[in-house]
Amino acid sequence: MSLLVVGSVALDSIETPSAKVANVLGGSATYFSVAASFFMTQVQLVAVVGDDFPKEYEDFLISKGIILSGLEYAEGKTFHWSGRYNDDLSIAETITTELNVYEKFQPNLSASHKNAQYVFLANIHPELQLSIIQQVHNPKLIACDTMNLWIDTTHEALLRTLQDVDILILNDAEAKSLSGRTSIREAAQVISDYGPKKVIVKKGKHGVDLFSDSDSFSVPAYPLKQVVDTTGAGDSFAGGFIGYLAEGNDLSVENLRRAVIYGSVMASFNIESFSINRLRTLTRKEIDCRFEELQSMISGR
Repeated sequence: MSLLVVGSVALDSIETPSAKVANVLGGSATYFSVAASFFMTQVQLVAVVGDDFPKEYEDFLISKGIILSGLEYAEGKTFHWSGRYNDDLSIAETITTELNVYEKFQPNLSASHKNAQYVFLANIHPELQLSIIQQVHNPKLIACDTMNLWIDTTHEALLRTLQDVDILILNDAEAKSLSGRTSIREAAQVISDYGPKKVIVKKGKHGVDLFSDSDSFSVPAYPLKQVVDTTGAGDSFAGGFIGYLAEGNDLSVENLRRAVIYGSVMASFNIESFSINRLRTLTRKEIDCRFEELQSMISGR
């Protein structure tokens, strides 16, 4: 099965109470692709970078088997985000957002992209998400992410896009804002009425919930001794979740539950270091071992 992701590849500068890093590899499509690559051999990435994008980052993505035929190089600087985290690393304060070449990103899909069976639309503008949906040829699954910026400023466009989406992945604050409900369960029901029949709500250190017409399932966050950087955790979750589904080409209730656990595992590894550094050395054996641990925690509750 082929897997397509459309989103951002960025250079991030991050400050936490204990350390700082500058111009490290980031972006929603990056975190998603790297996490998914542990399950899939055909992750196709569509994004844009500037002529300042380091070749070592491109080489790394290629080394993970990620197909970069859809990575456009434009004249100018790569999208750059800088942020600062509070003491418990739960909230990021944006210092600067420099869209640069990303500001004019207009994804055009190749024949291979259009034939992908699994599609993930990262939190790009809803109109861009819809343009991708209109280009792909009857995929088995379309999932997307969003954020409060689009909920607040492009609400109607987002609702139109959600009509054609199978799974929406968003955090608890976004779910409440989009639905107008304070209860997560009620919010998921309202969002499901917009179109997505499955809604995944990420709750940070409180875990993640999956809601559908026939099932609800909760997974706690994996207990880590130390959290270093939570940037990209949500996209790493999505990469693990969709990657696992595509690997087995199985959308049964049981497999969706397993995929939520794998997504949570990938997010837990991601936050153990800055950028995608922990994922550089990660092995599938480590992933499967942590999956078993987290599954045991759930069954023992």
